[in-house]
Amino acid sequence: MKQQRDFPWQSDNAQRTMCAGARKKRRERMLDASDIRLLMLHFLANGSAHGYELIKSVEELSKGEYSPSPGIIYPNLTLLEEMDAIRVVDAHASRKAYALNDSGRELLAENSDNISIIIERLTSLAILVNNRSIPEVEQAIHHIRHTLNHRLAQENISPESLAVVVNALNEATEKIAKS
Repeated sequence: MKQQRDFPWQSDNAQRTMCAGARKKRRERMLDASDIRLLMLHFLANGSAHGYELIKSVEELSKGEYSPSPGIIYPNLTLLEEMDAIRVVDAHASRKAYALNDSGRELLAENSDNISIIIERLTSLAILVNNRSIPEVEQAIHHIRHTLNHRLAQENISPESLAVVVNALNEATEKIAKS
């Protein structure tokens, strides 16, 4: 029994793009399963590939900053196969290679805007990480983080002092945005 071909797409792409490179103690999920399925269709449009090759293609797109786990790739390959979007090239081979079916091409065409957003998100992550690794930028980020944490770790900060901190951060944010 074939499953429905709809993918639930994130409608707030601006928010996801802003959060894509945010470094937190716990990194946010870069792509959801529907994004991964679209990426796999995108790469398979260029020719057949094994699951491992698809993982490496995503990793290469993000310049090594994001690598989907086999635990997300292989179940989604199975789902795409059940949806008749892809097919196994040689069922008797030791490693399954997959190719795009007409149904997969249709899905890809219907979601071309979404795939562009996903690709942009991954490439912007690579650019962000490259720019953050510039020594002067790293030092400035470290300095502001250290200073801010030191100041906010103090007890009994007056409302006036907090206002100064917030205003300084907002002013810096505006200057950076305009640069």
